[in-house]
Amino acid sequence: MIIFELACAHGHRFEGWFASGEDFAQQQERGLVTCPVCDDARIERVPSARVAVAREAGHEPRGAGRDNAPAADATEERPTDDATATAMGLPVEALAKLRELVRRTENVGRRFPEEARRIHYQEVAPRAIRGQASHEEAKALTDEGIEFASLPSFLTRDSH
Repeated sequence: MIIFELACAHGHRFEGWFASGEDFAQQQERGLVTCPVCDDARIERVPSARVAVAREAGHEPRGAGRDNAPAADATEERPTDDATATAMGLPVEALAKLRELVRRTENVGRRFPEEARRIHYQEVAPRAIRGQASHEEAKALTDEGIEFASLPSFLTRDSH
């Protein structure tokens, strides 16, 4: 997987995960890449303040924050510091509030798909959870109609 920093014509910045640069281009041509804020399909790649960190092949990236996002292949992109979030247009105060919301969720780790299903099928009381899921697990959850969202790593990194 490759992570691109993207922006719509209205200046909303967000990240997108794609199998390759070609995959991004094909999805963009078909109008499948849209802004999560305003649904604008006029999306462009923008410079990123991220660095790639080499990972051992066969190991999933650490990522309390990539909760239900597909796992990266041999690299994981991670913001270098809070400047990344502010460069994306998030004021420091907003970043702190978003991190607080994430801290209030229960980290279920690799049990995320199982716990999401239990909540969805009302086997347990609803609660805010986060964790990790492989690409295949995330796709299966989506196919079952279970809604979830990937969290950007700058929200889930421990700053303490």
